[in-house]
Amino acid sequence: MSQIFSYPHLREFTQEVFKRMGCSDEHAATASEVLLSADLRGIDSHGVARLVGYVRLWENGRVNATPNIRVVHETPSTAVVDGDRGLGLVVAPYAMQVAIAKAANVGSGWVSVKNSNHFGIAGQHAMMALDKDMIGMAMTNASPLVAPTFATERMLGTNPIAVAIPAKTQPAFVADFATTTAANGKLEILQRKSEEAPTGWIQDKEGHSSTNPHELKDGGALLPLGGDREHGSHKGYCLGAIVDIFSAVLSGANYGPWAPPFVSFLPLAPDPVGEGLGHFLGAMRIDAFRPADEFKEHMDKWITRFRNATPVAGEQVLIPGDPEREMEAHRRQGGIPLLDPVIKDLREVGEKFKLSF
Repeated sequence: MSQIFSYPHLREFTQEVFKRMGCSDEHAATASEVLLSADLRGIDSHGVARLVGYVRLWENGRVNATPNIRVVHETPSTAVVDGDRGLGLVVAPYAMQVAIAKAANVGSGWVSVKNSNHFGIAGQHAMMALDKDMIGMAMTNASPLVAPTFATERMLGTNPIAVAIPAKTQPAFVADFATTTAANGKLEILQRKSEEAPTGWIQDKEGHSSTNPHELKDGGALLPLGGDREHGSHKGYCLGAIVDIFSAVLSGANYGPWAPPFVSFLPLAPDPVGEGLGHFLGAMRIDAFRPADEFKEHMDKWITRFRNATPVAGEQVLIPGDPEREMEAHRRQGGIPLLDPVIKDLREVGEKFKLSF
């Protein structure tokens, strides 16, 4: 069962929770906007359902509500940002602004981040570049829940990649995807609904395919994009590894099996190789390659031609970003559905901070 809540109501509540944690008004506003962007775009696994997780991390001292986010190393086109254990929902937008500023000056900007936490959906950060006539990129490493191809040990996170590209009259091209067959949050949704997982999402602790959405609790693992070697899981493994290296090895964050878990009840690795989680963000000024208007006109042609590709019977060809854009328009108007277990969690968070949900 689910109930509908308006975006303004959820944003006000979420913002107040972050303030009660000690965040500044500015940081609370940014964090709530980034978090709820997932719900608006239909990525319910990464939205307000995760609020209780951030609160628990803060209670356990793993999130700093008043971080000193700063650049600790830079060149004209690159930088490393230390998030000071802040909310990734705040640290990543700061780093993306650094990337955009560098791109404005020299054509492109690339920022690797250490000492951060879960940053919400990657697409929200990549899209920050769109209104600057820039291409945006965002990626992050995450809790080790994924077994590399032919492995039973969990070594990588779901490690998403997002790329946002502006067009002229057409909506922007926005690709935002995990490098696993499915994100862990999708399993959490299935658990709440008491439904099985599709074949190819997860394996048990022995490496056998499973449809049990609770498998990770028994030592199982998520699978790289592709599911198995015959369907290209080695490619998903490579993509996840690239994200891990760009986000963490490059910045000085924890990588691979040392990445800190999002859930507060799991301990941190006893032998950390870095600081916190890592992100990688980039911005490229279009006119560093060709005139922006000219490029965007051709993006319109690209999008239109692909959208009009001959579909298979009963289907419609979509452009990356189409489903999320349509969902956002619908949910801003009609509200955001929340499952009963999520509502229960949010009411408990409200009681904790003396707020009414």
